[in-house]
Amino acid sequence: MRKVSKNNPIPLHYQIKEILQEMIENEVLKPGQSIPTERELCVIQGVSRMTVNKAIMSLVNDGLVYREQGKGTFVAFAKVNREISPLKGFTEQMQENGVISKSEILSFKVIEATKKYKIELKMPENETKIIEIKRVRFSGEQPVAIETALLPHYLFDGMTREMIEDKSLYEIFRNHYGYHLDKAKQTIEPTILNDYESKLLNQEDSALALIFSQTTYLENEIPIEYTKATYRSDKYKYQITLK
Repeated sequence: MRKVSKNNPIPLHYQIKEILQEMIENEVLKPGQSIPTERELCVIQGVSRMTVNKAIMSLVNDGLVYREQGKGTFVAFAKVNREISPLKGFTEQMQENGVISKSEILSFKVIEATKKYKIELKMPENETKIIEIKRVRFSGEQPVAIETALLPHYLFDGMTREMIEDKSLYEIFRNHYGYHLDKAKQTIEPTILNDYESKLLNQEDSALALIFSQTTYLENEIPIEYTKATYRSDKYKYQITLK
């Protein structure tokens, strides 16, 4: 490992960060491999624990490493590209990136729609029920997102929990109900995970995340789905193609 220069005007914590980043980029430290402990780095570099901790936290914030409580700090796997523009579901996005995905259903129930969602889904006056599906999305074995999908009940007669178990909703829309999606409107905003979300996503308390809210439409401008998904910011990067 290259050593820091104490005569260099660049702060020591930043030099340590650059040294570790260089080792990661050159695959001296490989994805999934643990990096030297804070104590080891203190001895190697002759610096304080606070300086080393600051360097590692900077790498964590950049998504280059991740911490597991009681185990250590590990090199992160490359972030998956999530293309903003195409109308594709989570499963299809993962398949395109060559990643095995799965979902764990937290709850599936039919509930009364609030006024907000009746308006969002443009539901007829006499329709009051929506299907609420809450799932944790996995990339490989890692939980990466918590998703809540709301569907107008009258458009999905006969839908059951078993029908959607570990399947793509978009695939069910097409193949089971004959619906063809036309467009979606999406907003993205930053958030901080609460205790419950942190536990589900295997993250430290108050970790940063991104919320994707999306309303998806059929060709006749009828909303078919409203989703709100909270994604780990250390596992995803978001790509927009401009033409």
